Amino acid sequence: MIARLANAASAREHCRSWARKGRSIGFVPTMGALHAGHLSLVERAAAENDRVIVSIFVNPTQYDDPDDLANYPRPLERDLAAAASAGAQAAYLPDFDDVYPDGYRFRVTENAFSRELEGAHRAGHFDGVLTVVMKLFGIVRPDRAYFGEKDWQQLQLVRDMAAAFFLDVEVVPCPVVREADGLAMSSRNVRLSEEERRRAPEFHRLLASGRPEGDIRSALEAAGFGVDYVERHGDRVLGAVRLGNVRLIDNVKA
Repeated sequence: MIARLANAASAREHCRSWARKGRSIGFVPTMGALHAGHLSLVERAAAENDRVIVSIFVNPTQYDDPDDLANYPRPLERDLAAAASAGAQAAYLPDFDDVYPDGYRFRVTENAFSRELEGAHRAGHFDGVLTVVMKLFGIVRPDRAYFGEKDWQQLQLVRDMAAAFFLDVEVVPCPVVREADGLAMSSRNVRLSEEERRRAPEFHRLLASGRPEGDIRSALEAAGFGVDYVERHGDRVLGAVRLGNVRLIDNVKA
């Protein structure tokens, strides 16, 4: 049975007890609504570590849209069962006051890459992401932490933060997990209508088409997507679109 850890003190002590016994710790931070993509991270963590802990916390500080925060699905019991089946032994399940006893007075800010791509369209988003990840790393103190490449910009920023602050954790990138039709798995996909779900795979198909970014943007707009950006960064082409009330992100190797 998976251990339910309701606060930072219990999560810290649980992980310290593993460390005192010489157990390596893999950590998968999530906001819940777990799908096969999340579970692939848990499975990899279980394969590479003696113990695995997940966190389930819908982090308000990374949201700029109150409706998006309010509508985020929270199937806790299903999530816990799925995490346990994938190999997790413990789950940290905090509330806001537990994670932010300071009321979010203190935060981590990156002043360059975080202002591009997602950051250019979601004010304060990466301050919230980096701050909560820093706090979670401090509580769990994992040997390895697992992040999906779907959130590619987030992955790069977390990896750079860990290096900049000399954090003793290996940030492990994991491949995007996709539906059979190419749509990147996301907790938000369940909010797509039947018609929107049918159209959604066109996003990945066009992003991976090898066409110039301007052509991809025009084709997405012609297909009925609202486009926040389609941009190349290094060896990646990244995009963010809106389909109805749902925002989707994805990236492919250029």
